[in-house]
Amino acid sequence: MSKNKNNKPVWSTRIAKGGSSLFLRVGSSINVDKRLYKQDIKASSVHVEMLLKKKIISLQVKNKIIWGLKKILNEINKKKFNFEKQSEDIHMSIEKRLFELVGEDAGFIHTARSRNDQVLVDFKLWMIDASEDIIKEINLNINLIIKVAEKNIFTIMPSFTHLKNAQPISFSHYILAYVEMFNRDKKRFLNNNETLKENPLGVAAIAGTSFNIDREYTTKKLKFKKPTSNSIDTVSDRDFVLDFLYTISVCSTHISRFAEEFILWNSDAFDLIKLKDKVVTGSSIMPQKKNPDTLEYLRGKTGFAYGNLFSMLTILKGLPLSYFKDLQDDKELAFKSFDQIKNCLQIMREVLSNFTINKKKMTQLAKVGFITATDLADHIVREYKYPFRKAYSVTSKIVNLAEKKGKKLDELTIEEIKTIDKKLDEDVLRLFNLENSVKSKKSYGGTSFENIKKMIRKYKKNV
Repeated sequence: MSKNKNNKPVWSTRIAKGGSSLFLRVGSSINVDKRLYKQDIKASSVHVEMLLKKKIISLQVKNKIIWGLKKILNEINKKKFNFEKQSEDIHMSIEKRLFELVGEDAGFIHTARSRNDQVLVDFKLWMIDASEDIIKEINLNINLIIKVAEKNIFTIMPSFTHLKNAQPISFSHYILAYVEMFNRDKKRFLNNNETLKENPLGVAAIAGTSFNIDREYTTKKLKFKKPTSNSIDTVSDRDFVLDFLYTISVCSTHISRFAEEFILWNSDAFDLIKLKDKVVTGSSIMPQKKNPDTLEYLRGKTGFAYGNLFSMLTILKGLPLSYFKDLQDDKELAFKSFDQIKNCLQIMREVLSNFTINKKKMTQLAKVGFITATDLADHIVREYKYPFRKAYSVTSKIVNLAEKKGKKLDELTIEEIKTIDKKLDEDVLRLFNLENSVKSKKSYGGTSFENIKKMIRKYKKNV
């Protein structure tokens, strides 16, 4: 193999005339995939160790290549490596530099290997690391949510269905709902990592290789669980990219829902929370404005995550087996989604660290909309043995009476209540107390203060 002195692609001996400068520019992915350099050097090192083990290369060649790869890694880490577009991608860029360092023996590095399986092993190794990185970020958010919840166990607010007041809850119970969402996100990333742990190295371009390689060896060294079983599927498989992009999209959805609620609650109409100056911006014309731009950023970027997922789905939907240039975009989509979700999780933490709760307004709003009515209906079933639908009807009539009189439920007298049902006694009056309502929701997963304390202890153990 020649030293490739002219910065030409490795396939230039087959393609006699150089490609157009435009194609070479758009075909180069070095600016995108150079972030795979650690994974590429790691996989290449394991590959040549396997070649030595199987006596495909000599110890001298193996040592020269490993020395060269370590030097390249050091150069990149110290920002002394030149990423040339002529090298096409990170894999060719590293190989070119290896030729410069060790000479023609560098050519042995590609024995029994194609760029197809080389790219895939690098990308999978990166994605495993990226998923673990995202999980760490999610855990930081969960810990911060728990801290907020611990301080607000006894803060009562209305829950909402259809954006109408529903039933009294603790603010802690509300915010801890996002812990559940993030825990599911973590499980999805962990599940994805399990499916990622099939080693593509060794399937070569599409058909496998005639060299007597040891895929079990590289699988173990690279910490995969098993080698892939079908070389054609391996080369064309991008399901793992879809899984990664989908999981990021779901996580982004959870962040967006949080952002939407905080935008609403920070509005002058709700006034349930206040964002500190650190996470708001001003207006170019209205001096009084403090806008929740950070939250709007989180909400808006979710569409970007969806777009990357749908781009990958669209790329794959019309591709026959196996490899096509179309697949080159998979890494850019994954990298961009990864960078964005990490950024969004960090921004969400900034918001969680920089807001205050208007507890007085939350309590006032909880007293609007007859939100203890369900407590009355349940009490009638329990104490008076009414079927629930009859209890519901009686309670509805009491609510209608309060509405007609312009009163809240806790402002009705027992005499007024008895005009609807004479069996009801003064015990029903305590049901309209917001704190009593929250305390009573003791079923597992409910909003009672004791339940919340138990769940906080559970969440702390699992982070």
